[in-house]
Amino acid sequence: MICVSKLTAAVVVALAASSAFADAFPSKPIRLVVPFPAGGTTDNLGRLLATRLSEKLGQSVVVDNRGGAGGNIGADLVAKAPADGYTLLFGTVGTSSINPSLYKKLPFDPHKDFTPVAPFASVPNILVVNPKVPARTVSELIAYSKRQPETLNMGSAGSGTTNHLTGEMFKSMTGASMTHVPYKGSGPAMADLLGNQIQLMFDNLPGSLPHVKSGALRALAVTGASRSPALPDVPTMAEAGVTGYVADVWFGVIAPKNLPPEILSKLSTEITQISREKATIDKLSGQGATPLSSSPAEFTQRIQSDTEKWAKIVRSSGASVD
Repeated sequence: MICVSKLTAAVVVALAASSAFADAFPSKPIRLVVPFPAGGTTDNLGRLLATRLSEKLGQSVVVDNRGGAGGNIGADLVAKAPADGYTLLFGTVGTSSINPSLYKKLPFDPHKDFTPVAPFASVPNILVVNPKVPARTVSELIAYSKRQPETLNMGSAGSGTTNHLTGEMFKSMTGASMTHVPYKGSGPAMADLLGNQIQLMFDNLPGSLPHVKSGALRALAVTGASRSPALPDVPTMAEAGVTGYVADVWFGVIAPKNLPPEILSKLSTEITQISREKATIDKLSGQGATPLSSSPAEFTQRIQSDTEKWAKIVRSSGASVD
């Protein structure tokens, strides 16, 4: 029979060790895996968070770009990493809530193999075209695509990404004719859009914002429920005539499953505080993004509800991968 005093002492020691573990974290650099190449919106927002998180934690938060397969390569790397808080995923609605419906087989379970930590920001997508495209409104683009079938190439950050799916959603709702051209990230796609190798893109707003402001790209509509403060003159897709079209993209930090509660709490608290800082809000606003913050439980619920929402959109649009 175990002595009560010894059992109590063991519990106290365990609690003390757990507390010390949390207090010591982090004791070495943290790797933040961005599942897309450098230069796109996911990378830009991830680096913004990594810089401030490094300052708050007193350890380097190193961005590791692992693009490919619609974000699945980077997500798989994190799913198989130790659950110690030192390898984190800067996930998106695509990697967590859209890919489960698009891919018949994934090397990980999008829900069971991860611990949602904290959301960071959301952005609408924006329909942008190269200025050489003879369309200044959404209705003109739709009409042009029907007059000139197969002349419009629509770039994306990869098959199954939000760039791709929001474009497929647009095609299914309008009957527009365009050919999808997948890239390994938004950066390479943007380079070809600027060079007119492709003609349009449903890009995350931060990635296209400087090009729209410089005149290098023409913005036709944003995909959110309301206009973006960063581009107040650009209509929503609904205002442009595509009734019922609404799509936002969120970004947040996700860890491997079974992350210790103490580490989860510490990371969630720090990220939430960062997202609420005025300096962060100003930087996000300048990129056309809106800060997000919630508890891990609320973040988990958002991922689950978005999975159900996007599954319906995937089915109705007919979009698929593999």
